[in-house]
Amino acid sequence: MKKIDMTKGPIMGNILLFALPIIAGNILQYLYTTVDTLVIGKYCDYKAIASVGTSSQPIEVLLCIFLGIGTGVSILVSQHIGAGHKEKVKDACVTAVSLVYYCGIPVAVIGWFAAPLLLKLLGVPSDVWDNALLYTRLVLCGAVGNIGYNMNAGILRGAGDSKASLYFLFVSCVANVVLDIVFVAYVGWGVGGVALATAIAMFLSWIFSIVYIRKRYPELGLPWFPGRVVWSEMRKILGIGLPIGLNNSLFSFGHMAMQGLVNSQGSVIMAGCSISGRVTGIANMAITGVSAAATTFSGQNFGAGNIKRLREGQIMIPAVSGLITLSFGVVFIMLRMPILRMFTDEAPVLDFAQGFVCVMLLSQWMYAVFNGISCIVNGTGRVKYTTVINLMMLWAVRIPAAYLIAAFIDGKYYMYSFPISFAFGMICMIAYYIVSPSWKALMAEAETDKEKAEGKGKFHFPSLAVKKI
Repeated sequence: MKKIDMTKGPIMGNILLFALPIIAGNILQYLYTTVDTLVIGKYCDYKAIASVGTSSQPIEVLLCIFLGIGTGVSILVSQHIGAGHKEKVKDACVTAVSLVYYCGIPVAVIGWFAAPLLLKLLGVPSDVWDNALLYTRLVLCGAVGNIGYNMNAGILRGAGDSKASLYFLFVSCVANVVLDIVFVAYVGWGVGGVALATAIAMFLSWIFSIVYIRKRYPELGLPWFPGRVVWSEMRKILGIGLPIGLNNSLFSFGHMAMQGLVNSQGSVIMAGCSISGRVTGIANMAITGVSAAATTFSGQNFGAGNIKRLREGQIMIPAVSGLITLSFGVVFIMLRMPILRMFTDEAPVLDFAQGFVCVMLLSQWMYAVFNGISCIVNGTGRVKYTTVINLMMLWAVRIPAAYLIAAFIDGKYYMYSFPISFAFGMICMIAYYIVSPSWKALMAEAETDKEKAEGKGKFHFPSLAVKKI
């Protein structure tokens, strides 16, 4: 399969070519989660929808730290490839496999026993408690498959192959849809059936990803089971990925605090948030795809010492991501009611959900710009500042704003805290470009790229070590 070399060719052409398979994969993932909600809505009730929606938050807290580590693997692989270090690419990959097992199995075990405590922290109402606990525990049993799939997808993205993840998601989506229908519609297992289908589907996609990499890229030497660990690569993976993962985990923990506010408003608002996420998630698809492409673009060009090209993309990529996201948002605002009615006919639920959708879709373009810049910066290994801003967006801006709105206006208007936090994050990342000494020094290297290319100076590869702000 042809890999995309981000160090050559038209910048946005490569970005979009890389992002499109990821966006297509996001569509599959959207169908994946939407089928869960549709099946529950058809064969259960809105309280079952609420239980699945609230259960996703503690699951994210336990899993997303390891997804951040997977991002670290992707960044490191892209940097090694950009620098032409083939053996280091292999070392990073085999070390990543060991991480999957050493992290995934404990997450499943700890998650099973910690699930009741997490749900209590969320203030889950008694009428959805049993289903929420069952869903959380069963999905966490598939933690190894989830982490393994995302780690392998990160390896391939770092190598410039974004299409493979689409194949993995296709396998997962088809398996999930079939198993949802069998377990819920025919066997009658309800929320438990949906959770079991999700766990099995993730295991299947992980296994398929291993088979694919071993066959398509045998030079990586990707093993089935844990073995050799290259500690120098482990330190780099954790040095880049752990701050991102901790940020993601604390971010998801913050989402739990937000979910606690939602839960205090009752099951109607809980269900409204759950189904509105099916619409707002559509607009988020472009953000994910372009951001993954931005990380690989930044990592490969930084590793190759091609700072001039990196400077050219630092504004262009976030701006296009914001424009695409806003365009998606406007379209789906017009389509919001037909989509929302697919999940429920409850008028109070629909009334809240459609308002939530409008607020989110008109403001997510700011998050797209913020995330695009963050991924460009992360791709160079500078993850400290982006981690801090991510946490401040949630803990210092969004959560306080939401609770203030609930205290002084009305809890059902808490969604306005999102655009406030998006604007804060976007402004802070734009400011980083302007005032950061480290970034300004890096961009100054672009001035000498032409001279180096003409042979007037020795071509310089920037250090692959994680740099400070």
